[in-house]
Amino acid sequence: MKLSALIVDDEQPARDELAFLLKNHPEIEVVGQGKNGPEAVAMIRELSPQLVFLDVQMPGLDGFGVIKKLLEKKATLPLFIFVTAYDQYAVQAFEVNARDYLLKPIAKARLEKALGRLRRADETAETNAEKLGRLIQMVEERPAAQKAKLMVKSGGRLFLVDSDDVIFASIEDGVITLATKDFEGQSNFRTVEELQSVLDPNTFWRVHRSYLVNINRIKEIIPWFKSSYQLKMEDRKQTSVPVSRAQTRKLRELLNL
Repeated sequence: MKLSALIVDDEQPARDELAFLLKNHPEIEVVGQGKNGPEAVAMIRELSPQLVFLDVQMPGLDGFGVIKKLLEKKATLPLFIFVTAYDQYAVQAFEVNARDYLLKPIAKARLEKALGRLRRADETAETNAEKLGRLIQMVEERPAAQKAKLMVKSGGRLFLVDSDDVIFASIEDGVITLATKDFEGQSNFRTVEELQSVLDPNTFWRVHRSYLVNINRIKEIIPWFKSSYQLKMEDRKQTSVPVSRAQTRKLRELLNL
């Protein structure tokens, strides 16, 4: 007996990768793909999938917002497996046993484990709704995250910088540089992923594999070649940061370009 499933993620490569991995599981039938929160709500109500792989971080209406909308509309709830790049969200989901979660990039073995748990589970729709309701309440009531302090080495000195003061981070030859309004310097983080894990995901955006930008510090959006864009930042050099092809669609959705 097949289980109908919906994939929701604002990034096309992520949707394609998960759909590819699910081809190894003939018991899962992917009936549709959604690229944002409002589309997810509409497709869940229209298609009534039994399972939804739901990205947590999406511009506008995020994954938690999708569930809240469905609860408000008293819609029939599917089972959810959360997909996230940030472990703190995954822990929130897992603590209320919202079926399971997957961290990006998705590992084949981890997906198989999540589907195995799904097959062994026996849970009523009412219990599922209650647990998801608790998840939403927990997310809405969670205390505001403390702003991270980052160490920056510049001119032979070590500075502590508030994360909000970081305009962008870049990596070249394995060295991460942080730029603020007043200076640039080297970070002690080894990878952009490590740096990203301590920053507010609602503020910092990985626009390119080599760049992480503070969305509140973007000064100008510059149209570039082949329908791409560059971001002029607020640092003293007014650095132009490229937006990757994969992130261009997200930029358009964020700003209605």
